[in-house]
Amino acid sequence: MTKKKTYLPYSVIIALMAAALGLCIVGSVVLGRYPIGLRELCGIIGSKFMDVEPFWKPVQESLLLNHRLPRILLACLVGCCLSAAGAAYQGVFQNPMAAPDILGASNGAAFGAALAILLGFGGGMVTAFAFAASLLTVGAVIYVGGKARGKRVLGLVLSGIMIGSLVSSGTSFIKLVADPEDQLPAITYWLMGSLNGASPKDVLFALFPMALGLVPLHLLRWRINILTLGDEEAQTMGVNARRLRTVVILAATLATAASVSVSGVIGWVGLVIPHLTRRMVGNNYKYLMPASMLFGAIFLLMVDNLSRNLLATEIPLGILTSLIGAPFFIYLITRDGERH
Repeated sequence: MTKKKTYLPYSVIIALMAAALGLCIVGSVVLGRYPIGLRELCGIIGSKFMDVEPFWKPVQESLLLNHRLPRILLACLVGCCLSAAGAAYQGVFQNPMAAPDILGASNGAAFGAALAILLGFGGGMVTAFAFAASLLTVGAVIYVGGKARGKRVLGLVLSGIMIGSLVSSGTSFIKLVADPEDQLPAITYWLMGSLNGASPKDVLFALFPMALGLVPLHLLRWRINILTLGDEEAQTMGVNARRLRTVVILAATLATAASVSVSGVIGWVGLVIPHLTRRMVGNNYKYLMPASMLFGAIFLLMVDNLSRNLLATEIPLGILTSLIGAPFFIYLITRDGERH
């Protein structure tokens, strides 16, 4: 006899997650090799809205506003977007192994960033190349998948695998011809994923496409439940499954492309976090989507704190998320009582 699992009320879980995220943000500001206390934090933020006599060092204000806060915001946004995209793809493709890079968004971004570095660009141009290449890659996948015979979902997945492999070959070729003293290390470091050097410009660049992706996913979350039933069932309920699937895929792709373009390739977040969130709120996307967004933000922010504080040299995020995510996912899929 299977024991029925019980959950805390959804509103309580969301409130706890929101409170945890707030505490993590405050803790992340304080953590760092150059200390910024809570008093200094409140003073610097308060000085932007009222007259406060500075009692902090100018370097603390510059560090907080130009480096630490943008990095914290990006960690939250990227974690939120990757988790939301992963949950959306898992519902759209009816596949628990679906992740944000299933349609080649990460591979495309990697190619674009590598190409920009090879051409001698830096900073914002690398981000722009990565974002554009990511969107073009997914666009190609959708076009080829639409021409494929048979089931549309299967065609999209297979197209994503093939075009993603093709783009990865292009990235490998760029690494082969890149300058081994300068360009190759920059490409390799970008591919491992990091938020080091995050600036207010990066936040502004990513914020709009991230919002364009996250808002539709949140508003359409209850309709994703219908997609998990199959196209025929959706049709009987008066839902155009093909159109809805396209909108959800485009929204998830925008969120993924914007995230990868500013952070590099960060794996496992969009695969593990939705599964873990399901254990807390169940399979209903009305609750799963916002809970995944909050939990993803908390997770990546905590991983980024480890990245910049664990060792004297910063550890790339992609390495840490793999070290944490892969064993944890093995635990999830082998644990007794896995929910289907």
